[in-house]
Amino acid sequence: MQISGLQSLTLLDFPGKVACTVFTAGCNMRCPFCHNAELVLSPDAPAAMREDEFFAFLRKRQGVLDGVCVTGGEPLLQNGLIDFLLKVKEYGFTTKLDTNGFLTERLRQTVESGAVDYVAMDIKNDPSRYAETVGVPDFPMEPIFSSVQYLMTCGVDYEFRTTVVRELHRAGNLTAIAEWLRGAKRYFLQGFRDSGELLGTGLHPYSPQEMRDLLARVQAVLPQAELRGVD
Repeated sequence: MQISGLQSLTLLDFPGKVACTVFTAGCNMRCPFCHNAELVLSPDAPAAMREDEFFAFLRKRQGVLDGVCVTGGEPLLQNGLIDFLLKVKEYGFTTKLDTNGFLTERLRQTVESGAVDYVAMDIKNDPSRYAETVGVPDFPMEPIFSSVQYLMTCGVDYEFRTTVVRELHRAGNLTAIAEWLRGAKRYFLQGFRDSGELLGTGLHPYSPQEMRDLLARVQAVLPQAELRGVD
C-alpha cells in the first residue's frame, strides 16, 4: 500500500483512541470542500514513506498509541489495504478506516477479513444533491445506499458523518439525511474549515450557533446525532 502522509498523533480521528493517521492518495470523488486536494489530484505522486518505515515507527509507539486510522483520498482504492491493516493489528493496534462508501464490495471484503475495527463513512449530502456535492455529474447513488445499509447491519463499529458547508447544505438537506440514516448508531455534523488546500473556492462554514441550530433539527429525527469540530 502506498503511504502518502502520516500524522504521528491524533486525539480526534479515532473516537476514544490515541492514534496516528495514515494518508493515502487518489479518490473517485471531487468534493469542492475536500481539504486534501493534493492527495486527491496526485494519486501517482511518490510515496511519503515506505511500509517498513511506517512499521518501524509503529513499533516505537507500542504502549503509546492505541490505534491507526487510514484515510485519504479514498483508502479502498489502495491495493494491499487489507494486508496493511491486518499487519497493524498484529502489532497490537486497533484499526479505523475512513471511506466515502462508493466501493461497497471492497468495503465488505475489508470488514469481513477482520482487518478493520471501526469504519467512518462520509455522507456527503442528501441524495438529491449528492452529484453536485461530490463534483461528479450523474453520480450513481446505488453504491452509497448499499454501503450505508451494509454498515448498519454487518456488526462492525461505525459512524456516519457530514461536513456541513454553507453553500451546499441547508437545514432541509440535513433533515433528509437524518431520515435516510434513521436508526444509525452514530451520526456527526462536522464543521467545515478551509485548510488552504481545497478543491473548490468560495466555500464558507456555518457559525457555531448556526451549527447547533442545525443539529437540533437533525436530532428531532436522529436523536443520537452530535457535533464535531465546532467550538
